[in-house]
Amino acid sequence: MSELLAQISEHPISTATVDAAVAGPKNGAVVAFTGTVRNHDGGQEVSALEYQAHPDAERFLRTCCEEVSASTGLPVAAIHRVGHLEIGDLALVAAVAAPHRAEAFAACAELVERIKAEVPIWKRQHFSSGISEWVGL
Repeated sequence: MSELLAQISEHPISTATVDAAVAGPKNGAVVAFTGTVRNHDGGQEVSALEYQAHPDAERFLRTCCEEVSASTGLPVAAIHRVGHLEIGDLALVAAVAAPHRAEAFAACAELVERIKAEVPIWKRQHFSSGISEWVGL
């Protein structure tokens, strides 16, 4: 298995980079999750998001990836973006490859849930009304 990809980035995420980190000749399935900034939340119109990460966030992300990979035996990769994001920007891309789709889907779902629960990244939603709120603090 190649070196694990687990990264916090201020730059736009390339889905091809994440897919390539897990792809291989023995895998017939690559399942990717792309978390995209949407234009609404809780009945309010969202104009943009801002993500901030704890200085150790990348270490937590790497641990999530390593543990999911170790428990499933599958290659996994994830990049989470921080900074100012516009509607439609990718905030999180995670991928898992497996010989068959069912195990790839299950492992990718587990990886995304663990990232959301364990990696210290906070989101500030900017609403069209001019107010903002922090989520995940």
